[in-house]
Amino acid sequence: DDLLSSTRKGRAALNVEPPSILKIVTQAEGDHIAIIGENRKLLVFPLSEAPRMARGKGVRMQRYKDGGVADAKVFALKDGLTWTDASNRVFTIDRAELKDWIGHRAEAGRLPPRGFPRNNRFG
Repeated sequence: DDLLSSTRKGRAALNVEPPSILKIVTQAEGDHIAIIGENRKLLVFPLSEAPRMARGKGVRMQRYKDGGVADAKVFALKDGLTWTDASNRVFTIDRAELKDWIGHRAEAGRLPPRGFPRNNRFG
């Protein structure tokens, strides 16, 4: 809910021009980012490919023909990617199984694995 800053001068930390909106803000604890779009394409890429920016307009995380981002998650690749379905069952896909979805930032991605929630959320 709050954005903390070292100064209190009211400066903008992120410039979002209409019709764009800021959809996801998450704690970055891990070494890879998993992002899924409204088009149901999943992409996993190293956190090191997402530049650390002091301020600005942001960067493209995933390429879309239409729609936008549905959800994103930062995770440790050694622990695997986990998500929760509508029945609160937890699924984990390990590093070896993730190879088909691992790519580079700003790529399109591929359809998620079987069992991934239809609402395109990691849970």
